[in-house]
Amino acid sequence: MATTATTKRMRCAIYTRKSSEEGLDMEFNSLDAQREACDAYIASQKSEGWAAIRERYDDGGYSGGSLDRPALSQLIKDIEAGLIDVVVVYKIDRLSRSLIDFTRLVEVFDRNNVTFVSVTQSFNTTTSMGRLTLNILLSFAQFEREVIGERIRDKFAASKKRGMWMGGFAPLGYDVKERKLVINEAEAKIVRLIFQKFVSLGSATILARVLQAEDVRSKRGRLLDKGIIYKIIHNRIYLGEIFYKGTSYPGEHQAIVTQEMWDEVHEVLKENSHVRGNKNRGKSGALLKGLIFTTTGSAMTPTFTMKGERRYHYYASMDHIRGRLVPEGSGPVRLPGGMVDSAVVAEMRRLIATPEIAAQILEKFERENIPCDQRELLAALRKFNGLWNVLFPAERARVVRLLVARVTVGADGMAIDLRHDGLGTLAHDLMAGAVHGAAS
Repeated sequence: MATTATTKRMRCAIYTRKSSEEGLDMEFNSLDAQREACDAYIASQKSEGWAAIRERYDDGGYSGGSLDRPALSQLIKDIEAGLIDVVVVYKIDRLSRSLIDFTRLVEVFDRNNVTFVSVTQSFNTTTSMGRLTLNILLSFAQFEREVIGERIRDKFAASKKRGMWMGGFAPLGYDVKERKLVINEAEAKIVRLIFQKFVSLGSATILARVLQAEDVRSKRGRLLDKGIIYKIIHNRIYLGEIFYKGTSYPGEHQAIVTQEMWDEVHEVLKENSHVRGNKNRGKSGALLKGLIFTTTGSAMTPTFTMKGERRYHYYASMDHIRGRLVPEGSGPVRLPGGMVDSAVVAEMRRLIATPEIAAQILEKFERENIPCDQRELLAALRKFNGLWNVLFPAERARVVRLLVARVTVGADGMAIDLRHDGLGTLAHDLMAGAVHGAAS
């Protein structure tokens, strides 16, 4: 009795790739052409049991420089699941242009007994000659990719040296028109304001609070924070220059800030940030200087200590500082300044927000024949809560002295005596715009 040899069925997966999306919407595109050539090759191997599977593995618009491609990832999963015997491509570089990446793919193929075939380069990886040919061809593919990359980098460098804008997100203050930077005057005003205010404030942190209070935003709609401000004041593009690898070149675009304005900002930046921080704190002094006492009548004076690079603020009793005997029950002799200041400011804010205070101020204005619109007054008082965060240190101290008569610290806690008569002055100043925030 005769026997018939059976041919094992070889399940073939066709993988196609195109680097750009251009032309993919055509009825017959590059991916279709690759697939057609692979189908024809598989049909020629029908006698060997080769048959194309239905699943499509097409990566349109993906570079061969990495393995991060959706169709390729699915192909690897199916190989690992034992669903594929042969991977067929039009050319090797459709699968990968990187020798290292391709080595990883070959390891996956070998581990799962999968053959790799290139239609136009006529070899497979089951033979030693096929492997040699594969490595040679892939080395040339990688060489070609590196040469292209060098050409692009050289062109980029040459264009930068000519002062050309080479793409990316346009910085705040500019728009891109016909591949060139053009000043957006509304945004340019914000950039100039940042440079000017940084010189006067000397602190990106304070400047960020000022700009956030005014709802000033970046080109992408983000509130301006300290990091964004530092990027802006270090960006030489605002001088009309293009910066490339440590060197500035005259740009094709117009400058937004003058050289003088740039130099002023960078003179401030030359100061050590710790020195600038101390200078700003030194201007502020302490909110309750001359206003805070112990229950025994001893004044508490501001003191400062350093721990490492951090500076800590305290109020200390003069009795304690001068080594006098402190009576029992007189309360703490030393308190954290930030805690005490915050408690007093919170009480001031609470007081100003109460309806009774607005009524008292209106009565006072009526008695003194001071014209006042009730809605304008209420709006001004409501504005104070947010305005406090952006007041200059000197202005904060002035407001505290308007509203606080005395702070007494004892064993049972802290008592705050407020000046109700100062509320009228504060309200008048708020309505007149005479409370000077850092943004003024």
